[in-house]
Amino acid sequence: MDTDNIVSITTDGKLELPPKIQRQIKPGDRYKVSIREDSIILEKVQPPLDLNDWFRRIEELGLDPNQPSLQEISEMVKEVRREPKFNK
Repeated sequence: MDTDNIVSITTDGKLELPPKIQRQIKPGDRYKVSIREDSIILEKVQPPLDLNDWFRRIEELGLDPNQPSLQEISEMVKEVRREPKFNK
């Protein structure tokens, strides 16, 4: 990602953003502003997910192709139980 962009300050103190940046933001977006020595850092504030959004995102991911079967999980548990530290 190209991170070197020049931003101008207008005479009334507003940021003048290049079109490339303007296309990536939308009205209502919120940003945290941090000031450090000679730097001003903008970080987008992500709204918290509600439970429905969370479940929707999980469904969009689909099934894990590497998910072990119940039989494989059962075998793993049996193997761990056979280890000496569990035979006390």
